[in-house]
Amino acid sequence: MFVYTALGDSITFGENSSSPARRYTNLVAKHDGAALEVLAHPGWTSGALTAAVLDNAACSLRRSSAVTIWVGGNDLAFAGLRVLRGAPATSVEEALAQYGRHLNTLVAAVKGVCPGRIVLCTQYNPFPNSPVAVQGIQALNAITAETAKRQGVLLAPTAACIDGRAAELISGYTTGRVEDALRSPILPVHPNDAGHRAIADRLNPILYKN
Repeated sequence: MFVYTALGDSITFGENSSSPARRYTNLVAKHDGAALEVLAHPGWTSGALTAAVLDNAACSLRRSSAVTIWVGGNDLAFAGLRVLRGAPATSVEEALAQYGRHLNTLVAAVKGVCPGRIVLCTQYNPFPNSPVAVQGIQALNAITAETAKRQGVLLAPTAACIDGRAAELISGYTTGRVEDALRSPILPVHPNDAGHRAIADRLNPILYKN
């Protein structure tokens, strides 16, 4: 049986989807009747996910046919919040460097036990009208792409599923500026049901290709 394992943060967890069945992870698994394993939690950074994978003996990586890794948004977001609270701007650069180290460790650990296809997912920008977010996401995705190349794993352009369609595919989207995160009733960063469908449609041919 095809076993799909999804590793990540709140996006992979499915926060703000209307039901588990509408999360991209479930849609991907349903596409080919795959067994699904999810190790994801809202708020996880790359360091937290790496620790969870290394500490989770029950994780199905050894029998996984395909694994997706989608993380990093919180690394960037938490660093941005620290800057807003008075930390030096270099905090973002330090967070990105740390993200690269954690992601490299995580991918190497997964490669060490997983016989299947490993796919890194790029991060879309929920705040396309804020230059600081544009720059940060571009830097994050550059690190993700570099890690995929160095480790010899696949890169899924999942950012392209949402970018350019954020108003349509992000739950709670208003103006597309970082200030929305401070004044919106829900944090406007997660895909809605249509966004999850778009992500699944992009991942399916990558995960199930011969």
